[in-house]
Order: sequence, then structure tokens, then C-alpha cells
Amino acid sequence: MNVTPKDLLDAGVHFGHQTKRWNPRSKPYVFDHRQGITIIDLGKTHELLQKAYTFVEDKVASGGNVLFVGTKEQAREIMREAATATGMPFCVDRWLGGTLTNFATVKKSIAKFKKYQQQEQNGELAKLSSKEEAAIKREMVRMTKNFSGILEMPEHPSVMFVVDGNHEEIAVAEAKRSGIACVGLVDTNSDPTQMSHPIPGNDDAVKSIRIIVDTIVAAVQSGLAQRDSRRSNRAADLKAVSAAVAAAAGVTEAPAAVEGEAAAEGAVVAEAPVAKKPATRKKIAAPKA
Repeated sequence: MNVTPKDLLDAGVHFGHQTKRWNPRSKPYVFDHRQGITIIDLGKTHELLQKAYTFVEDKVASGGNVLFVGTKEQAREIMREAATATGMPFCVDRWLGGTLTNFATVKKSIAKFKKYQQQEQNGELAKLSSKEEAAIKREMVRMTKNFSGILEMPEHPSVMFVVDGNHEEIAVAEAKRSGIACVGLVDTNSDPTQMSHPIPGNDDAVKSIRIIVDTIVAAVQSGLAQRDSRRSNRAADLKAVSAAVAAAAGVTEAPAAVEGEAAAEGAVVAEAPVAKKPATRKKIAAPKA
């Protein structure tokens, strides 16, 4: 991780909410209250950001995916760009209730949406009546808003990253209930105890959001690189083992062939038919008068 506390200070990550709006559970991460504004301790922010970076990197390297969630206006485009750059699922328009806790039903709706898209590409929708076609297209517009970012999410993500835990309260609660680790940027008006890896910081300023999101993106990209490296090493090891087995089989091939021929000859000798005398029928005596 290349971000320093000075970078966080320049981005304005230390500015919290007004003191009258702060959540008492964020007290461990508060440095001071000045002129009615809560000041966040950037030393702790940097430490927790480093832990979140390592955690996300390890999860992605192990084959996991990260779901980016940020539906507030300041974070929407930043999160979309981050998810697109890493090839990860995202939700930036509206969090659909039950996305994680009722994932089986969501998958059915996604399959239905993909079917509509295929029908539209094949021209099958045009063959329907104008009323039916208009109804399906209206439903597709709604589905696009809800499912566009999670179309290629076949299973629960390993990690969910959110901006503003207070704004994404429902998503954080679903992740916690589903046993999914949650990493998030939380301001002083949020409850950091609801997340497994909170990152205290300003979640309203674009510069503050961007520097945190960029750090998580770097963690995901590093994890993806490690994942590819591990796969390459595993493939190389498998190839080496196969070559060693083939070499060992080549050394013992001749003796095995000789033994096989001897065994075959023995089998032929053993299975040679032995001549037997023809069976004679016993004469049955005629019954006495």
C-alpha cells in the first residue's frame, strides 16, 4: 500500500460530521472536536486501511470476489469505475432488498432478465404484440437498474466494500447476516462495529472517497495478480509431476513388458486344454416282467 497519512490529510479524510450528529460508537477513532466538527484520527485510519488492504488482497488471491456497493451520489461513479477496472460486481443505483439474504430468488430474476436480453437480440420480442413488447421492455429497464452490476455474480461474494455504512445500512446488515466480511468507509455518524473491517474517514467528499476506493482497487488488482501467479505455479507443478511420472514409466517399461510376456505365456500354458476321455453312458437294465 502506497498511501501515507499525509496523503489522507491532503484528501480531507480527517473531516468528520458535526458533533451533534456523531455516533458515540465511533469515539475510538476520533482525535478531537473542534469548532463543532469531529476530527478523525488519521493514524488509526491509516492502520485500519492497511489491515483492510491486506485482508482484501488475501481474499481475492484465494479466489474470492469483492462486491462494490455505493449508491450515494458522491460515490456512485467512483465505485462503478472501480468495479469495472477490476472486473468485480457492483451495486451503485439502488440496493435491492434481499440481494444477499434471498440470493436464490435474485438469481432467478437475473436468469429471467438474461432471457429477455437474448429474446431482444434474436428479434423474438418484435414478434410479440406491441402491448406485450412494451410491458417487457419496461420491466427490462427496471431490471437493468437493479441487476446490471451483478449479472455475472453466480454466488455470494467473499467481501463487500461499501462507502458510508450509515447510508448502506441495509446492505451491511444483509452481509452480516449472510456471514460475508464487510469492509467500508465510515464517517463519525455511522456505527463502525457493524463492519468487520471499518475504515474511519470522510465519506462525503469526493477526494476522500476516491483515495480510499483507489487503495481497495489496488488491493484487488494485487490479489488478482497473485491468483494468476498461483495458478501458473500450480500448472507448472502439475506438468512437472506428470513429466516425472512419465519418465519413471519409461524406465520400467521394458522389464514390465518382459514380465507381461512371461505372464502371458504362463497363462497360455496354464489354459491349454487337457484331453479327456469321452464320457460313456451307463446302460439301463430293462425292467423285469
